[in-house]
Amino acid sequence: MATMLCSYAMPAASARAPLLRSNASATSLGFATSQLAGLSLGLTAAAAPLPLSTKHTIVARRICPFLEKKTNRANKVSFSNHKTKKQQFVNLQYKKLWWEAGKRYVKLRLSTKALKTIEKHGLDAVAKKAGIDLNKK
Repeated sequence: MATMLCSYAMPAASARAPLLRSNASATSLGFATSQLAGLSLGLTAAAAPLPLSTKHTIVARRICPFLEKKTNRANKVSFSNHKTKKQQFVNLQYKKLWWEAGKRYVKLRLSTKALKTIEKHGLDAVAKKAGIDLNKK
């Protein structure tokens, strides 16, 4: 069995086109001056490092706390029956509701389905069933 070696010669570095242009031509590009104006791209010693862990950061998830409704993964089907994944998000709304037991308004982020459930059964009953304490909100 014969082995064939392929000899491919890389062009010299001087023969290749330069990847970076001089500062005079870089400023004429437009985006370098308009979008990055005033920004320091280099890191300095005084810059604070970003936290590596996100355990303690609060993230507003797209989930209803009252009914535990969350994002659904579905298929988007084209005319040619080609299926691609898509997400169907919960219709979350910020709403101020009157809390009769606390004699005050409570600002909540809840789904429209939960809003209909609260109108039917009352805010106290739905919050108690979901295990939500309205005193701290």
